[in-house]
Amino acid sequence: MLREFTPKLFTLLKQGIGSKQLTTDILSGITVGFVALPLAIAFAIASGLSPEKGLITAIVGGLIISALGGSRVQIGGPTGAFIVIVYAIVKQHGVDGLVIATFMAGFITIGFGLARLGNLLKFIPYPLIVGFTSGIALIIFSSQINDIFGLSLESMPADFLGKWEMYFSNFNQINIYSVAIAAVTVIISLNFHRITRKVPASIVAIILSIIVVKIFDLPVETIESRFGNIPNHFSIPVVPHVDLATIRALIQPAFAIALLGAIESLLSAVVADGMIGGKHRSNAELVAQGLANIFSAMLGGMPATGAIARTATNVKNGGRTPIAGIVHALVLLFIMLIFAPYAKLIPMSCLAGILIVVSYYMSEWRQFSSLLKGKGGDIIILLVTFFLTVIFDLVIAIEVGVVLSSFILMKRISEATNISQVVMNAGMDRKHGEQLFDDELIDLPEGVAIYEIEGPLFFGATQLFEETITRAHITPNILVLRMRYVSFIDATGIYRLKEVIKSLKIKGVKIILSGLKNQVKIDLERADIYSTLDKNNMFDNIKDAITRAKELLGD
Repeated sequence: MLREFTPKLFTLLKQGIGSKQLTTDILSGITVGFVALPLAIAFAIASGLSPEKGLITAIVGGLIISALGGSRVQIGGPTGAFIVIVYAIVKQHGVDGLVIATFMAGFITIGFGLARLGNLLKFIPYPLIVGFTSGIALIIFSSQINDIFGLSLESMPADFLGKWEMYFSNFNQINIYSVAIAAVTVIISLNFHRITRKVPASIVAIILSIIVVKIFDLPVETIESRFGNIPNHFSIPVVPHVDLATIRALIQPAFAIALLGAIESLLSAVVADGMIGGKHRSNAELVAQGLANIFSAMLGGMPATGAIARTATNVKNGGRTPIAGIVHALVLLFIMLIFAPYAKLIPMSCLAGILIVVSYYMSEWRQFSSLLKGKGGDIIILLVTFFLTVIFDLVIAIEVGVVLSSFILMKRISEATNISQVVMNAGMDRKHGEQLFDDELIDLPEGVAIYEIEGPLFFGATQLFEETITRAHITPNILVLRMRYVSFIDATGIYRLKEVIKSLKIKGVKIILSGLKNQVKIDLERADIYSTLDKNNMFDNIKDAITRAKELLGD
């Protein structure tokens, strides 16, 4: 248990980190820090917050997630996935509401970790993840149209359709200089790696845009013109006041932040594991993320989680220990303390261009198009989640997506459960067309019927089970239920089994159970199966069951 929650940093420090790897981690952390700088600012602005909120989150969240998390290479901070939900919370509850929701989400995420839900969250269906990720990407793209075209619209609707309605009615105000800066930023961001990978493309785009705007005195909106100066200090930590009314108002968005953050963080950790051949500690990762959100909220930041793109950048630059993530946070702290006054010069259209590139990579359009060629259930989950994310909000999309995925899964499992009569003769199981084992070679006496149950006997398959057994055209004297392929049985399955036994007992049919797996047998005994079934009519193998059937026929 202790190891499960032990931060990877502690384990690696105990094992020892070589000087060569330490140097590589430091250099990787510096690179990732410069990559994270424009993203942190851009994510905050796109979320309806001031730029420093993103920097605070990247510093505090990045430091805690690296120092206390369960991954060797995870880079924490604000991400594009949160833009939608944070923007909605700020619109409805203000910045104070966001702080409280993030604070609450931190404790919820810690609860996820302590309850060992880290492994369960990995089983969120892939179509659902692609659906809401692609939806978020479209919303991010949509939210940047104002700054790309320099429309200078001050009050924007929160909903997707409302935004575009306003855009179309104000396209006559396009600022050609803003469009040009955004276009050049996109081109640089997508192609600069062909020149060198040592310098972040976004930093190059930012520096060039600042220089061009200053030299030619271009009439474009900057961070300074919209937000004023960027503070180069932290606020005094404050524990938000949370009462019952506040919890009721913000519990849903808090859960959404916690769930989304947990999913994205663990996805990032899984991707990183594949890149380095490692294995993260999911529950330790969740606890660290929860702590990161608590402290980020106390210092006035926004939600933090594991960032897939920045984590991948870290790995590609040689980062192999949490030292890289810690250095990345310290680099951002240094930049904030020393160079914050210069960050205010960044053109808004440049940040918009950076986010356009983020939304492009986030869209996962290749995976989206591939899933559209798949099974009907996966397509439904994908499209429903996508459109609910875009048209309504992320909370509804996740809730409906999870419920819909559960129903489709139950349908598929129920379809995999089969109940049918088995005819045996001369040692041949005709249903499967295969020779039985020697200890199963039997002669089936007249008046005995065998029904094979294949698959889980759970609530989704119980109706089929009951109908198959009770509506049989032939009523035997003895019915053997062969359950060797029943992997598990739930409360509904047990209830239906009891009801079948009772109804057949009324008709004078005796029931024998055969081939029960140990756990299924334990579950039946705990549910007091012997109140309806003769204790002597439960056997591990079919041969003993048929021998018992012959005895009962003789009685």
